[in-house]
Amino acid sequence: MSDAEKKTFTDEEALAFHQFPTPGKIGVAATKPMATQRDLSLAYSPGVAVPVLAIADDPDLAYDYTSKGNLVGVISNGTAILGLGDLGALASKPVMEGKAVLFKRFADVDGIDIELTSKDPDEIITVVKNIGVTFGGINLEDIKSPDCFRIETELQDLLDIPVFHDDQHGTAIISAAGLINACEITGRRVEDVKVVLNGPGAAGIATLELIKAMGVKHENVLAVDRKGVLYRGRTEDMNQWKSAHAVDTDKRTLAEAMVGADVFIGLSAKGALTKEMVATMAANPIIFAMANPDPEIAPEEVAEVRGDAIVATGRSDYPNQVNNVLGFPYIFRGALDVRARRVNMEMKIACANALAQLAREDVPDEVAAAYHGRQLRFGPDYIIPTPFDPRLISYIPPFVAQAAMDTGVARKPIEDMDAYRASLAQRLDPTAAFLQKISGSVMSSSPKKRVVFAEGEEPSVIRAAYAFQAQGLGEAILCGREELVHENMKLAGLDPADVQLQIVNARLSDKNPAYVERLYERLQREGYLKRDVQRLINQDRNSFAASMVAAGDADAMVTGVTRSYDQALEEVLRVIDPAPGGRVMGMSIVLAKGHTLFIADTNVTEMPEAEELVEIACEAARAVKALGFKPRVAFMSYSTFGNPMGLRSEKVREAVAILDELDGVDFEYEGEMPPELALEPERRANYPFMRLTGPANVLIMPAIHSASISTKLVQALGGATVLGPILLGLEKSVQIAPLSASVSKILNMALMAAYDQPLEPIAE
Repeated sequence: MSDAEKKTFTDEEALAFHQFPTPGKIGVAATKPMATQRDLSLAYSPGVAVPVLAIADDPDLAYDYTSKGNLVGVISNGTAILGLGDLGALASKPVMEGKAVLFKRFADVDGIDIELTSKDPDEIITVVKNIGVTFGGINLEDIKSPDCFRIETELQDLLDIPVFHDDQHGTAIISAAGLINACEITGRRVEDVKVVLNGPGAAGIATLELIKAMGVKHENVLAVDRKGVLYRGRTEDMNQWKSAHAVDTDKRTLAEAMVGADVFIGLSAKGALTKEMVATMAANPIIFAMANPDPEIAPEEVAEVRGDAIVATGRSDYPNQVNNVLGFPYIFRGALDVRARRVNMEMKIACANALAQLAREDVPDEVAAAYHGRQLRFGPDYIIPTPFDPRLISYIPPFVAQAAMDTGVARKPIEDMDAYRASLAQRLDPTAAFLQKISGSVMSSSPKKRVVFAEGEEPSVIRAAYAFQAQGLGEAILCGREELVHENMKLAGLDPADVQLQIVNARLSDKNPAYVERLYERLQREGYLKRDVQRLINQDRNSFAASMVAAGDADAMVTGVTRSYDQALEEVLRVIDPAPGGRVMGMSIVLAKGHTLFIADTNVTEMPEAEELVEIACEAARAVKALGFKPRVAFMSYSTFGNPMGLRSEKVREAVAILDELDGVDFEYEGEMPPELALEPERRANYPFMRLTGPANVLIMPAIHSASISTKLVQALGGATVLGPILLGLEKSVQIAPLSASVSKILNMALMAAYDQPLEPIAE
């Protein structure tokens, strides 16, 4: 299957993603308040003069008083963009912004992209040297070989900060980690392996240097380019970097070099390695075919001739993906945290060893589940950790930091490494981590959940359903007229012949009579004639889709894109009952750095009585436990334990009193209180009787107005991600997306609809 066939998005969606709601993928956010004149005076003149003078006296204080210590310049001239070649500096900007996003997502490093129009290495060196003081590190990217070697080497000497060309060293480090483990599995010593490297360009040369530094003998490595083996005495198409890896040998072609080789490392082009060559390799061959987008040889081709091979590629759809995102974010994280002057060979080796060691440890269930339930256990199909392993952030940087300290390039050694590891774990993006756990659980479910998308004729719903199924989250069913669905698929850039989505037309379905009978039994004493029910099943897709779920013909349902929440819920409740003992309600999930908050009820009960507030709290606590959190429930009010009192605060106080009298309450709760008291334990000195053991994570609002307004306000202002509201309390799984929701929001609601397995508790 080609990359185009595996994409879960169209070209138009990719362009829209980069364009809306704001062009680009990164921005600048102030880290200090800028609300008052005093704030501005401190931020700029005259207050800024104080750190200016301090830094002038001691330049290292720039790390304390500015963002330098967490800032990396992502710099390119666009001469080697991905696999696309020299398309110019400006064309490289989306890639460099993407690199900055990866820095932030995986290691909480702030990356700023800088695109240089010059192709002259001297000019590039001069520019970066003169702006280098701004940054804590420099990540060079997509600069052609051999210019990249010289640019990196000279900048390392000129600047007192890490300079790292990821195209070279990222691939080298990850493949070195894989080589360590492949040798372990096959009973080899790194010092003894015979290696053939095809493609001694930027990444190839860096890989040769790294594996030799790790112990691979110079004479045991044959490097091969388009002209053949790099042998001593060769003059054609050679340079100083290639010449350093030339050896005495009579072998001249790749085929000759492969005879008896233990390891093949490919950084060249599709088809460069043949099955015939693989057949001539030593027993238990190690093959890293890392050309992108298509490897030098596909794993299935290797399997045709060698059942004893360990194979890695650069692709995510095969085992053992060599992915640079396993390296550069964590190398810079460790280097920045000790204020390293450079990334040296010892730090690269430390990163490779750490990755190899992590792959040998037990893999968390949610990580394995995220890879379609594939068993990830150290062995031939798992020699490298997966990019979405949440342990990477706390596991890899300490090794890098320690190596920097041991080799004397660290300005600020870490004194308590255990405390450092704990602080690293807190840097994970809560939105990404939360959704990863949910998606991992959904992917691991067996059989896969069948989710019916009620508004299946809508282009946004079609795209969300396609992404849901293509990502392996479950089976998507579109409710609609097949002709119109196919027409809108084409408008969305999808080929109906290639998109294997089930489409169900309510009017033509052979289940129609059974659904009518069942629904008529429910509604006949509520003023509905049978013809009214027939009309509902034929024409109201919510009634039909909900009937599918009620009858067991689907496991879950998503709706809401074309009608209001209240209307959609009313239509669903005609067909599906509340769960026994459950409370139908909406709960929004607010994900902000350092906080994951659950807010209820955001959508159903307008002015709940005290007993209803108790039910809302119990239902929310149950849901939060299922999501892996220990619920700490705070009943919100403008009143703080009776000061001042009012009608709503009395209801809240009464709800807490009811909970006090109930047996079997298995969650913490407290109230009534305002948000700052619930979320900031340091404010509780005047209230020593409070029972919450930490910041509240479940906020029960006194009325639907406060719940809905607060979550929508947070969402509108930014700085946090709001998921949902998710619908709780029904006997079947139904989720209602916001009116005119985006594809991403519909997909998230489908994910929540398909989720029904409690997660392991999340450490707090």
